[in-house]
Amino acid sequence: MKTRQLGSLSVSALGLGCMGMSHAYSPTFDEKSSIATLHHAVELGVTLFDTAEVYGPYTNEILVGKALKPFRDKVQIATKFGFRIDATKPAAQMMVGTDGRPENVRAVAEASLKRLDTDVIDLYYQHRVDPAVPIEETVGAMAELVRAGKVKALGLSEASAETIRRAHAVHPIAAVQSEYSLWTRDPEENGVLATCRELGIGFVPFSPLGRGVLTGGLKKLDTLAADDFRRSLPRFQAENFDANLALITLLEQMAAEKGVTAGQLALAWVLAQGNFIVPIPGTTKIANLESNVAAADIALTPDEVANLGDLLSPAKVAGGRYPESMAKMAGR
Repeated sequence: MKTRQLGSLSVSALGLGCMGMSHAYSPTFDEKSSIATLHHAVELGVTLFDTAEVYGPYTNEILVGKALKPFRDKVQIATKFGFRIDATKPAAQMMVGTDGRPENVRAVAEASLKRLDTDVIDLYYQHRVDPAVPIEETVGAMAELVRAGKVKALGLSEASAETIRRAHAVHPIAAVQSEYSLWTRDPEENGVLATCRELGIGFVPFSPLGRGVLTGGLKKLDTLAADDFRRSLPRFQAENFDANLALITLLEQMAAEKGVTAGQLALAWVLAQGNFIVPIPGTTKIANLESNVAAADIALTPDEVANLGDLLSPAKVAGGRYPESMAKMAGR
């Protein structure tokens, strides 16, 4: 697979988001199947694997560390800190706030290193900006981990353009991770993409397939588990979901004309937005993994890129991407 740069890290043009293997979507955790998928991703040339302390919590890091141990010198592992976690609460309520204090930066890094069973974290993200702690203090503590050799590169997730600039002035930021896809264009509108391009920071879109909707494989809400995270999102409320399905039908038609799948076309569009962009679609199935990886080789003409962008323009998508409580934590 072709490579792209996230700061000093050279990574595969398309990574793998590992969250769904043990958090948010799957009603059951199948370790054997997940490890097989992770191993096959390495075989296909994927080198960037994304996890976080809060996924599980904790179990996702353990899974990723165990699966990738045999390939550790060939891959880059990204993980995240930044939430206060109450493990006594139900899964959907465990995140009880943000925590960007330097002591938490250090404590989570040490714990993540143990769970991942590794000597160094390739890319360490602040998962959400903590408004109670100046970003300079948080990134200063993250930079200490780089100097100590425990972290290679630093990242931010769902940060504002202003915060990115302030953080980058303290220590080079290698990557910014935010939701970005055909049906989520916030980074285009809030200056984050432009800021990353200007400062030479890599951009890592999560949910580049619209949490599964842009693949065309999700047609009915009743196929989602009762505790599936997506049920809480405005775009997945019945009236909004039905309206959005009409857009997906148009996407599928365009994909058929090009001889690819809807998901592949959606990923190709994200990749075409700039060579500093490295999307991390998630999947638990090898067939879907292979399909996603193949999207890295799809070339789109400027007209195709423009037409796709217009097809699912923000004004046409029904519902916001997050409920109000979660939206408040993004873009700080």
